[in-house]
Amino acid sequence: MIKRGFDFILALIGLILVSPILFYLSLMIKLEDRGPVFFQGKRIGLYGKSFKILKFRSMVVDAEKIGGSSTADDDPRITCIGKFLRKYKLDELPQLINVLRGDMSIVGPRPEVKHYVDLYTEEEKMVLSVRPGITDWASIWNANEGAILAGLDDPEQAYMELIRPKKLKLQMKYVRERSFRVDLKIIYLTIIAVIRPESQAVHEIRGRS
Repeated sequence: MIKRGFDFILALIGLILVSPILFYLSLMIKLEDRGPVFFQGKRIGLYGKSFKILKFRSMVVDAEKIGGSSTADDDPRITCIGKFLRKYKLDELPQLINVLRGDMSIVGPRPEVKHYVDLYTEEEKMVLSVRPGITDWASIWNANEGAILAGLDDPEQAYMELIRPKKLKLQMKYVRERSFRVDLKIIYLTIIAVIRPESQAVHEIRGRS
């Protein structure tokens, strides 16, 4: 209950503070190709229930119909404004609305698409026992997934082999050790990772993970 209240207040304050940025980015996305501002993708959340995650659209319209869910930085589906949004993680800002709705938390395992969740082992299913979040240990460890996948012939297969195993391990670590103090630490390190990705604190987390 405390976590939910904290999430709601922080998300509300965040939306108020970044509302001018949200308006400007919405305008830029709309002006580029006249398509929808938001991408609403189906994800699996708490207790295996599906919900629609909100992101600023960083790819061409109907991108999911012409490619996989794992996206490299050099994916041709990414728009010009989308490259900027992804670089600075600004495409994730609308997920504050998901937090207000109760679909997500500020901190928690990043939600996956159904076909990846269907592959969970019984142990891995523990990540569905908490609300998915905007950030977690895995987000700090792998802050630029697109760069890792760039230039590879099969980003989906590379995700399965290079990213997914470690990502799940860190998500399970969060579920086992979660606390209000841990959440505050993750929020702080996430901000540092975005502003100063080469900072010593971030390198230490990535090194220990």
